[in-house]
Amino acid sequence: MGSLRSVLTTRGRAFLGSGTVLALAGVILGFRDLTRFGVLLIALPLVCAVLVRTRKTRMRIERHTDPERISVGQDAHVTLSFENVSGSTTPIFLAEERLDYVLGDRPRFVVGRIPPGRVRAIDYVVRSHLRGRFHLGPLGVQVHDPFGLANRNAVLEGTTDLVVLPAVHSLAASRQRSSGVGSEGEQAHLIALHGEDDVTIREYRDGDDLRRIHWPATARTGDLMVRQEDRPAQRRAVVLLDPRPSAHGGVGASSSFEWAVTAAASIGAHLCESGYAVHLVCAETVQNARAVETITTEEMLDVLAVTTMRDDSGEDEILRAGQALAGAGGFIVAIIGPSGRDVTSRVASVRQPGTTGLALVLDARSFGASHADEAEPHAEALRLAGWRAVSVSRDADVAETWAVLNAATVGSGR
Repeated sequence: MGSLRSVLTTRGRAFLGSGTVLALAGVILGFRDLTRFGVLLIALPLVCAVLVRTRKTRMRIERHTDPERISVGQDAHVTLSFENVSGSTTPIFLAEERLDYVLGDRPRFVVGRIPPGRVRAIDYVVRSHLRGRFHLGPLGVQVHDPFGLANRNAVLEGTTDLVVLPAVHSLAASRQRSSGVGSEGEQAHLIALHGEDDVTIREYRDGDDLRRIHWPATARTGDLMVRQEDRPAQRRAVVLLDPRPSAHGGVGASSSFEWAVTAAASIGAHLCESGYAVHLVCAETVQNARAVETITTEEMLDVLAVTTMRDDSGEDEILRAGQALAGAGGFIVAIIGPSGRDVTSRVASVRQPGTTGLALVLDARSFGASHADEAEPHAEALRLAGWRAVSVSRDADVAETWAVLNAATVGSGR
């Protein structure tokens, strides 16, 4: 009986109850026509329930998203294909796509009859205001009888992942200072993104440009010698992201951690486009040992799409990884929160003497963290250690903050 109640709709149960009352009244009062009508009302939902439960159809579900990776606030067009792989035509059914809540309301469709071997496709659009990896599916299906007296619910397993990348802001082109003399010295200009050219001398080969002949070496050896400019070494940049919960404030898309992720994505993409070999140091890359490898823009965005805050105990590994990479040369960009003067001092020591350190210190209080320290003293401590550092409030724009940071001088936040 419980199984029958789960199949019958409210209308079907009403028919069944009304039919029972009419049939009993007809028997008691001796009205045969009333009894026949009651039996009909009882039989109709029962027959519909049997038909709905015994009718078997098989379908193959496929999902295609365009594009497969989207940014926060961008639309993704999803095509849901139903292929009838059974030997009979499918009934009309109601389909509901089950989505993670951040992707919006669940799309619902009425799907018409599909002949055997045919495919029917339905499109819908999703959008997310949060980054992450989200599931599309499984698909809930509900089949009704023509009278709406019985239905059958089923879940068609199978999901597709949709990756929502953090937003990337366009940053103004700027020339990063190269390493200078001492911990505070700086060269006024950057020679080249890739460093100085390495020039070697070799023997002349057929096809070499005669303008590359190195006459002093030719006169010295007696053979034609040409200049060969080797590809210069690529400059290195390290982007360090602070994952400590105690260093951040706020929740959801308006939290300081989400601002930090957006800043890391924007700065990292900007540096990759500028020709730097970029290393991303965050909880995920340290855990899987990918921090030591250079990363492309696409790989970096994939990592930042799913990065999360971790326990404060993981700060040691992150700082050690950042210091090891910074020790190999290049400059470092640290996006940190103001939690613990000792941690800030350790961050300051990550920058190697003679190299450039850029720091964005998030004002977690402005993001809603009442327990957090003030950001400016931490930024000032980094400036005194030879960094360019600025404090970042909740309303700060990533591009404007980057411009201010590049315009700052060592020992000053302006």
